[in-house]
Amino acid sequence: MKLKYIAFALLTAVAVSCVSSGQVEIPDNLTTAELIQRGQEASDRYNYNVSIQYYEAIIERFPYDIDSVIAAEYEIGFIHYKQKNYIQARKELDQVLAHYNIPDQELLPPQFKILAYIVLEKIEEIENPGKR
Repeated sequence: MKLKYIAFALLTAVAVSCVSSGQVEIPDNLTTAELIQRGQEASDRYNYNVSIQYYEAIIERFPYDIDSVIAAEYEIGFIHYKQKNYIQARKELDQVLAHYNIPDQELLPPQFKILAYIVLEKIEEIENPGKR
């Protein structure tokens, strides 16, 4: 009898995790701040696929809000770093840094440039240990 309860609990946990990692319905009226908050909440719960969907919604819905786009791109790259998908993370973090190759880069949020360099350095250390 106890084994049935354990099996049921495991199946329920698997079912819930599968549902939570699928496509999420993102309301059209959410602001960038709300999308970032929901993306962060999903990431905090290790629900990275849902988190990425919120950040991608920012990029799609607010392409001219460069500060929010940079934040979203950084967060997506950082998620891939946490997932140990270093090739994808590097590509996305390089894309973040590309935003700063403009004459008015001082108008952009500086924290994402700094954070992108830090994560890229960590990736380099992981992929090339002992090279320092």
